[in-house]
Amino acid sequence: MSRRRRKSLPAEPVQCVIEKLSHDGRGIAHQNGKIQFVDGALPGEQVTANYVGTRSKFDELRTLSVDVMAPDRVDPPCQFADLCGGCSLQHMASDAQIGFKERTLREHFAHFGGIEPEFWQPPLESETLGYRRKARLGVRFVNKRDSVLVGFREKRNSFLADITRCEVLDPRIGERISALRSMLYGLAAHNRIAQIEVACGDDAAALIFRNMDPLSADDTQALIAFGTAHDLHVYLQPKGPDTVYRIWPEQGEARLHYRLDEFDLTMAFHPMDFTQVNRGINQAMVARAVDWLDVQPGDRVLDLFCGLGNFTLPLARKALAVVGVEGDEAMVVRGRENASLNRMTNAVFHGANLQGDFVSESWASEGFDKILIDPPRSGALEICGHLAAFGAERVVYVSCNPATLARDAGVLVDKGYRLVRAGVMDMFPHTTHVESIALFERRSR
Repeated sequence: MSRRRRKSLPAEPVQCVIEKLSHDGRGIAHQNGKIQFVDGALPGEQVTANYVGTRSKFDELRTLSVDVMAPDRVDPPCQFADLCGGCSLQHMASDAQIGFKERTLREHFAHFGGIEPEFWQPPLESETLGYRRKARLGVRFVNKRDSVLVGFREKRNSFLADITRCEVLDPRIGERISALRSMLYGLAAHNRIAQIEVACGDDAAALIFRNMDPLSADDTQALIAFGTAHDLHVYLQPKGPDTVYRIWPEQGEARLHYRLDEFDLTMAFHPMDFTQVNRGINQAMVARAVDWLDVQPGDRVLDLFCGLGNFTLPLARKALAVVGVEGDEAMVVRGRENASLNRMTNAVFHGANLQGDFVSESWASEGFDKILIDPPRSGALEICGHLAAFGAERVVYVSCNPATLARDAGVLVDKGYRLVRAGVMDMFPHTTHVESIALFERRSR
């Protein structure tokens, strides 16, 4: 059987007039009736670009030079911004990035739900550099370079970007990429470390090394020495996530911590637990959610997809009782640990399958006055169909995907709620990721 030939790309660069941005942050142009997606270009610009891919309905290009510059263009704060795929909008001013994310949310509400909030809330913003506290870094030994690479993948490529620092990672890690590469290069197992999980708390930062083979005593000691020198916790992961264990420091609790100061809470987490990546935005987001729910001392509150209690415990500072429900049993345990750590008795945690009808579960029998929901990217379509059964006055929906938020908002509106407020939160500056929050109130009967 003959192999399918790869379609050759046009060799000559072309000029593109950029009309707008796609939802993934690429400039959109048209030429000869065909759509062009242009990396590194902004609306209103004329750029010279070369082809990097072609399909029947669209072409993909990369900016070589900017011939007519948009007012929103800025110099990227990172020297690797053009290469590294960890960020896609560093060439765009921060206020323009926020505007782009707000337009994305508006477009999704209009397209998927056919609705619009009664009031658009100003965006939540915080630090735009050094903010990222959770990440997965790839590791690869490259024979041709005789070097170990550590970082994110190149833009629209499977290769790791050759970087020596990262401006968006927490500085405890981002400023040590070069040192990390050098240390890994010196290991006997330099080609058998697959990735590094990064987790940072207020008190400490941790690195989890995915070692494909058991490490020698010398390699283990080299990792410990690196952790000691840079004040980092060091973990190994020989197989799946449940095999993670700490090798440094040898003593003490295997937990990191972050504070929610407004609510006088300390939250403990294992480095492999899900936590919000942006400390400043998380503080403001939790405060906004609690404020929007308008929790009263006699209220019972339901927190769905509660995780380790990031919203549950702040809500419990205001409410009579809060029930946190989570599908991951490990996070249910963590939530209970955090309730105990903060000496709170009015917050309880349950594990449940949140993809089905949970209204008949024992923890749901007393009903709820307010509900908070923070689902994964897939949203909560089925859940939103059941929420009306509780008769809650208010529902706050925290979303990491504007498309599923808009879709689910339509369900809640159909079930008797008004979309009162909505706005974006810049959880991931310099990327196209859109985090948002919406408030729904039950219509009077």
